[in-house]
Amino acid sequence: MSLEDDPFDYQVTKSGVLIIRRGGRTVMELGGKKAAALIPKLGRSHESDQQLLARVTGNYRHGNERQHGHH
Repeated sequence: MSLEDDPFDYQVTKSGVLIIRRGGRTVMELGGKKAAALIPKLGRSHESDQQLLARVTGNYRHGNERQHGHH
């Protein structure tokens, strides 16, 4: 499923924790230095946010996976 079909959503808490959701479920909670570095990069554009959130959660294609049925 693509990021367009099932996009990430995020929320920043008052304490600075970044809560990342996808499909209505919490995928990851990020705090500390990693959250502090990522939060300022969010909000520039929807596409950019999706790519950043996919990378931080490990939910992105590297480009070298085979497509099912295309050997």
